Amino acid sequence: MLSRVAQRIYWMARYLERAENTARMVNVNAHLLLDLPKKLPIGWSPLIDITGSGALFRELFADASEKNVVRFLIADARIPGSLMTSLIRARENARTIRDIIPREGWEIINALYLDTKAALPTALGQKRRFVFLGSIMGKIEQLNGLFSSSMLHDVGYNFLRMGRNLERADMTTRIVDVRSESLLPQESEDLLPFEHVQWMSVLQSLSAYQSYVQKIQGPVRRRSAVRFLLQDPDFPRAFYHCVLQIRACLRTLPNNDTPMRFVGRISRIRRARPDEMEKNQLHDYVDRLQLNLARLDSIIAQAYFV
Repeated sequence: MLSRVAQRIYWMARYLERAENTARMVNVNAHLLLDLPKKLPIGWSPLIDITGSGALFRELFADASEKNVVRFLIADARIPGSLMTSLIRARENARTIRDIIPREGWEIINALYLDTKAALPTALGQKRRFVFLGSIMGKIEQLNGLFSSSMLHDVGYNFLRMGRNLERADMTTRIVDVRSESLLPQESEDLLPFEHVQWMSVLQSLSAYQSYVQKIQGPVRRRSAVRFLLQDPDFPRAFYHCVLQIRACLRTLPNNDTPMRFVGRISRIRRARPDEMEKNQLHDYVDRLQLNLARLDSIIAQAYFV
């Protein structure tokens, strides 16, 4: 029984986090494109790359227009990683553990799913989309606060925290990887002044801009942004912080020898210097981080869900 409940809580947290991340990513990209010169060929395709669903997107759509990408990422229930699919799966997991999570939490998740489904036919246009996605993010942030203040901080809550932080770490690595490749000026010197805008959008994609400014107390630059997003121990969406949170949860659980050893390996990122890597080196390094996260997910499942 514990393994079933733990798995449901773990995946509910992951799907809610995934939905919030997707909503923020779409809103931030729309604002970024307004601030950059039209000759910079960024567009909407990097968002498909971030989700790792390029092959499926190309099967369904002829081009990566704003309309197609937004519909793919937000509304299409056929897409495993779309916002709507994430809410469907979060709701289904929450429904089966209604006696474990706070009653109000189930009610918010259920209403969020129903309201989003009802609003989708008219909410994806440019005029309404920002408010619509902002509302979804706000409801999920409300849920996170509710769970923190109302759930017993027991085994179930630790699986919720692990799911949320594993999903956050994964999204952080994806955004750093794809945006480092697609946003950095290549050979055109006249695009260099826009580096600040580009990396500011990367930080905003992870709700990190204000925290970055407070911590770094300097201009937004590639090296300091990469270091902050991957290695900062205090920012909640930084990769290293997420790993520390997962490790803290595992310490309270039984049968944790194998997961703890593997998390210890991942936490060695603190000793690396990703901010000094060239683009190809950074891409390879972040690839390894993503593979490690996938392996950690498998180890957690083997230890607790089988």
